Amino acid sequence: MNKIALAGAVVLSGGLIVGGYLLGDGLRRAHAAERSVTVRGLAERNVTADLATWTIAYSATGTDLPSVRAEIEANTEALKGYFRNLGFPADALVATGAGVNQFMNNGIPNITITQRMQLRTSDIPRAQRAVASQFDLVRRGVTLQEGSAMSYSFTKLNDIKPPMVAEATKDARAAAEQFAKDSGTAVGGIKSATQGYFSIEPRDGEQSGGYGAADTPFKKVRVVTTVDFYLD
Repeated sequence: MNKIALAGAVVLSGGLIVGGYLLGDGLRRAHAAERSVTVRGLAERNVTADLATWTIAYSATGTDLPSVRAEIEANTEALKGYFRNLGFPADALVATGAGVNQFMNNGIPNITITQRMQLRTSDIPRAQRAVASQFDLVRRGVTLQEGSAMSYSFTKLNDIKPPMVAEATKDARAAAEQFAKDSGTAVGGIKSATQGYFSIEPRDGEQSGGYGAADTPFKKVRVVTTVDFYLD
């Protein structure tokens, strides 16, 4: 009986030792797993717009509908000639709408016809030349309404998203490694990561015309990622 009791005590002691070790090792691992650092990584890239759209609105006013209509048609032909002389194909300019407003002023009819045309092109340099020389339209008798401005767009964002996310993650790891070096630790794997949204702003903060990124073909794409790294 004494031998049996002694053997049982040995087994129990061994189990407590092993259990204690495993518990301690588990706590150590759990504590190590809690050690992490959260940093942000930035990636920026300068790009040039690949699409230009110019919505042009112009109008004619008079007291006689046929004469007002004739003026609008003449303005439309002048507009087409302007872009044709700049080398744009005929299908680059399309009509997007028109409106007629009529009212009586002291018994005299007042008629205004508004026409809207849109230029759409991937030829950015040619689009810039069109905007730069738009005063020629005034000499042709076409008066542009307020809001007739060129808009430049960058449509290939999906093509640069993967490499930019990789750049931002690399930048975040560099920041984490500097933190780890200063604190006497080492950077491990990624615990979690969050990708911020991509923004497209005017390059170098320029605000062409004062309205924002759409007014300049020169853009800056920016993304910020937030990454939580384990510390070893």
